[in-house]
Amino acid sequence: MLRKIRIVEKSFSERPALDTAVSRALLSRVSTGDEPETLRLYRPADVVAFGPQDTRAKGYTDAVAASRKQGFGAIQRLAGGRAAVFHSDTLAFSWTMPVSAASPHDGVMERFDEVAELIARAFRALGVDARVGEVPGEYCPGAHSINARGETKLMGVGQRLIKNAAHVGGVVVVDGVQRINEVLVPVYDALEIDWSPETTGSLQAELGEVLYEDVKAAVLKEFAAAYEIYDGSLTQETLAMAGKLEPEHLSP
Repeated sequence: MLRKIRIVEKSFSERPALDTAVSRALLSRVSTGDEPETLRLYRPADVVAFGPQDTRAKGYTDAVAASRKQGFGAIQRLAGGRAAVFHSDTLAFSWTMPVSAASPHDGVMERFDEVAELIARAFRALGVDARVGEVPGEYCPGAHSINARGETKLMGVGQRLIKNAAHVGGVVVVDGVQRINEVLVPVYDALEIDWSPETTGSLQAELGEVLYEDVKAAVLKEFAAAYEIYDGSLTQETLAMAGKLEPEHLSP
């Protein structure tokens, strides 16, 4: 019998920190069995999501100011990693699942491997030479990034664990390479992070023309091939918890 995954597509782009708070609330409630395994796919707000290492950096305040000067909000992300950009031409995903209470860390790499391969297959189905792995010089680097041709980054992914549950989340760049670089250049300068803007890629740059809905459909098709997926919505209890957590994810 295939595992069941609820699909939720609601976005909270008018309150960008709430999107992150919803993921955190879901993680908590999946861990207690009050919500089922859930995949959220949504169009995010224009934000720079800072990781814990960023918030401890001496240039963090300047980085937040730089992101806002470029018209991007600033939030504190749920998973680790360095500052990453979300905007209206990206597809955000958040996969929250129950895990073994005894050893949640045992499956970390397997979860990274699975989501990376799923999304890489979706990109290949669209016609992209998609590969799993870090491109030297990429922003928010990670071994499970998805790249095009081994040259430009298309997707980044992070993971957060608590007792009994895991959250695997990230962002797919459909279009808007210039917007990402325009905000990340001053943000990474403030954080003193070395990187190469030419490694920023998008599906649009690879394919010439691709519809946002087609990208989402390709991702859902790969999940449907591996799992039993069904449409659903978040409970009011989860939304209420997220509302209380929201202020904790706003950058100062």
